[in-house]
Amino acid sequence: MYGAPTLPHDFVSLPYANPDAPKGGRVVFGNTGGFNTLNPFTLKGTPPWQWRFWGYEALMGRSWDEPFTLYGLLAESVRTAPDRSWVEFTLRPEARFADGTPVTVEDVIWSYETLGTKGHLRYRGFWKKISEIRATGPRSLRITFNEPGNEPGNEPDRELALIAGMRPILKKAQWRDKDFAAGTLEDIPIGTGAYVVQDYEIGRHVTLRRNPEYWGRDLAFRRGTQNFDEMRIEFFGDATVLFEAFKAGELTLKRESNAEKWARQYDFPAVARGDVMKSEIPHLRPSGMTGLVMNARHAPFDDWRVREAMLLAFNFEYINDTMTGGAQARITSYYSGSELAMLPGPASGRVRALLEPFGDDLPPGTLEGYTLPVSDGTARNRRNLRRAVALLESAGWQVVDGQLRNQTGEPFAFQVLLRKGNGDMGSVIDIYARALERLGIAVLVDSVDDAQYTARIAGFDFDMTSFRRDLSLSPGNEQRLYWGSDGADTPGGRNLMGMTEPAVDAMIDAMLTSQDRQDFTAAVRALDRVLTAGRYVIPIWKFDVGRIAHDRHLHFPDHLPIYGDRPGFMPDVWWYQD
Repeated sequence: MYGAPTLPHDFVSLPYANPDAPKGGRVVFGNTGGFNTLNPFTLKGTPPWQWRFWGYEALMGRSWDEPFTLYGLLAESVRTAPDRSWVEFTLRPEARFADGTPVTVEDVIWSYETLGTKGHLRYRGFWKKISEIRATGPRSLRITFNEPGNEPGNEPDRELALIAGMRPILKKAQWRDKDFAAGTLEDIPIGTGAYVVQDYEIGRHVTLRRNPEYWGRDLAFRRGTQNFDEMRIEFFGDATVLFEAFKAGELTLKRESNAEKWARQYDFPAVARGDVMKSEIPHLRPSGMTGLVMNARHAPFDDWRVREAMLLAFNFEYINDTMTGGAQARITSYYSGSELAMLPGPASGRVRALLEPFGDDLPPGTLEGYTLPVSDGTARNRRNLRRAVALLESAGWQVVDGQLRNQTGEPFAFQVLLRKGNGDMGSVIDIYARALERLGIAVLVDSVDDAQYTARIAGFDFDMTSFRRDLSLSPGNEQRLYWGSDGADTPGGRNLMGMTEPAVDAMIDAMLTSQDRQDFTAAVRALDRVLTAGRYVIPIWKFDVGRIAHDRHLHFPDHLPIYGDRPGFMPDVWWYQD
């Protein structure tokens, strides 16, 4: 994205891969919930979340040891205009689909158009920015963007040339006379990746096998990766059952996000014998945002004062001590823990210059500085609850006969939507609801299955729900999907809070048109301020280290990528060895 790639053109392998890793072995993962489709590229159904990373490839692949650098995968070469208004790829002649047929320019063009018009929303925004996609040779194609770069005051979106290399490539012939968006469970898209579906039982398990004829096994980018012969995903009703299955040896690894559980519950016999190892994987990426998101499309959460009151009533210090033993620090902003995080205190310099044109429209605290409420750590949290009461009163809410009501007499009551099996968040809500009762607020928890949850989230049918957004060291166009005004009311969109902040849209524009890392960092820090001061999410604790408990026969390289345990690390660079 900025500067030059770290690796030379003749690199042997990615720095966090072991080029001599042995092939073989079997690994079994556990997921909660279920699945009802094996097409991860449409809005229809719920696929196993891992499948799109394991079975499908793009023209270029990402190094997780650099903020944002791509290397050739299906493409053997790439070139772009100095202003990145177009990008051209040349396919490798050896590139093949899993069925052995060659990847063609026609397949690439069809994939971009089909995903951009019929695919999941994550792919559609990019398609709208393409003015032309055409073949320029037997193995080459050019994509020209409609972002104006030659008009006064306009700068091109420099990230588009990179995003163009990251779309999955599917086989056009498979979908002849079929509706891609309405495919059946048996219509598993044919990909170019190393793994194919061997067996599955709806909602219960999926077994993947490594394709011995995988076309890219000798590429430097793939050397030392994708080492397991078989990968299986087992599905469980909730996290407790999944953990018991792991303890019983039915799974070969489990990720753990709770520090207290990691310290206290991973002492079962297999750990004591040394048959299960506990590995911690540090990283340098932003915290992202984890917590409870409020739907600001309608009352009462359309008022920032109410959202601030919800934050004040959320006694993080007490909840954190109860849930994690106080071992995990709180997320303080969307990019906390990284160089992209907003700095404490008032905005200054380039960050202030970016934000000042929006003046009075900014959420309170954006320019002045905003920090999350801190409680005294006791269960009562009296001082913060008093502040919450004052804010609610200023927003028109009064306690009448023990219930908080607005000026028309409607009670303050809302529903928290949770996915079944989300035990930790359910426990958090139990503590939180007791505090809200003291304010006269009634909370109902609605725990639903995967299919219902997916449908309701897609239709924004919730008041409050659990929330997680992983963020990278190179945020880009996906930020429009997460927070952009255009997607606030698009069914299936990822702007769950319904945010429509002009300053957010402008900061994303500034970020995407930055010419150097300094301007880029300022734009992201400004964006972080607006997001955090918007008070749309009640943050919980950071996941500042990855925790993986695993069979002792599973190994990973000593060199860890800066992104830590992300797609591209586990299982990609792990291997099985006695």
